[in-house]
Amino acid sequence: MKHFRFSIIFTVICLALSAYWGYTHGVDAGISTMLKALAITAILAVMEVSLSFDNAVVNASVLRHWNHFWRTLFLTVGILVAVFGMRLVFPLLIVGVTADMGMIEVAKLALNDPAAYSAKLMAHHAEIAAFGGAFLLLVFLNFLFDDEKDTHWFHWLENKLTDLASIPAMSVFLTLIAILVMASAVPDQSRLVVVIAGIWGIVVYVGVQVIGHLLEGKDEEEEESESTSSNTKGNIVKAGIGGFLYLEVLDASFSFDGVIGAFAITSDVVIIMLGLAIGAMFVRSMTIYLVEKGTLEAYIYLEHGAHYAIGALALIMLASGTGLHVPELVTGFIGIVFIVWAVMSSIAYSKRNAEIGSDK
Repeated sequence: MKHFRFSIIFTVICLALSAYWGYTHGVDAGISTMLKALAITAILAVMEVSLSFDNAVVNASVLRHWNHFWRTLFLTVGILVAVFGMRLVFPLLIVGVTADMGMIEVAKLALNDPAAYSAKLMAHHAEIAAFGGAFLLLVFLNFLFDDEKDTHWFHWLENKLTDLASIPAMSVFLTLIAILVMASAVPDQSRLVVVIAGIWGIVVYVGVQVIGHLLEGKDEEEEESESTSSNTKGNIVKAGIGGFLYLEVLDASFSFDGVIGAFAITSDVVIIMLGLAIGAMFVRSMTIYLVEKGTLEAYIYLEHGAHYAIGALALIMLASGTGLHVPELVTGFIGIVFIVWAVMSSIAYSKRNAEIGSDK
């Protein structure tokens, strides 16, 4: 339980704040509103964890190659960005920019007229979905097209797709097609901004990798001298500032879905922030647990399952931008199915190897 101790303490604090907010704010403030606020906060926390468990697995696949300093930074500065930056400031910023309002004015609107604030935010759901969907789709496709990946979950599919990895910018090509398909299904007046938002998702993904390469890259002699080290990895986002930025943007893309889904449950921005913050904290704790327990090494297909769940989430986000509503329960369930399937496949793989070893 040591990995989740701080998350549990954080949860108690958030629930206490939620109870206070429900008891003292609103026209119906009182015991019943307090209990309702507590229930909604708990529901949002569970929803965030279910939507982001695959995020924890992918985070762990990157974080396991980091040293103690970068892990600590991810759990301190990173959680501040995830909780306050993406769950509170970013939605306020979207409304402020699109509605030409100041941040303080938007914050007052969110507190005093949450229904109007929610409506302004939801009015730009297509652009948010295009950005987040494009970024997550690139995460999935670049994993799928990785020709250095030796382990394949669906051999018949992944072996063939690996051959396409030699085609330059294949993942970007497919993501652009997905954005164009999405844009063709939105109203004419929204088409341009949706395309631009999707392109920005691609730019941010590639930009983070460029930054990581510039900051963490080594010259050829250094790479050759370290090629025999077990800690040397081909992926440029495995450690350092580039990796930190990569994980923060990845978290941001996941949070879009959670924030938008939260407004379908309640328009109270304070309750939303508290509920999603609890979920984000538990995702961080699960990430560290997976790293320190060596879970990814024990379950060989777990990382694959998480990436397939990310691919599904990316497609759902892009589809939701066209007006197709997929319940958050379904989205979370799809992610859980892939994770459970991957765990079961990993266990079966280990048993087969053990039987082969015993036969020898």
